[in-house]
Amino acid sequence: QVQLIESGGGLVQAGGSLRLSCAASGRSFNTYNMGWFRQTPGKEREFVGTINWLGSRTSYADSVKGRFTISRDNAENMVYLQMNSLKPEDTAVYYCAASSIYPQRTAVGYDYWGQGTQVTVSA
Repeated sequence: QVQLIESGGGLVQAGGSLRLSCAASGRSFNTYNMGWFRQTPGKEREFVGTINWLGSRTSYADSVKGRFTISRDNAENMVYLQMNSLKPEDTAVYYCAASSIYPQRTAVGYDYWGQGTQVTVSA
């Protein structure tokens, strides 16, 4: 069992940066691959990126590649999403999630989810 809590969302101007954090609890955290997704009203949850359990491999959606970076600290049970050069279309609720599969780019493949944190990018 893994519990996930996201934080760090907020309002930022286009071109700015935010770092989202995901705090995990549970003894098996460092055996899970972690992903970030985002969702806007009326749309399906969209894959943003994923990192393997060791933190040695990452994979990103084309829409964020080169702007977003995922990292993790297994000693602290934390996963991060650094978001740079933000655009208004990045506005969404961002979720972290845990999966036993890497790379997992679909939401159905994740076993545990956080409650989400709102990111709003103004033009």
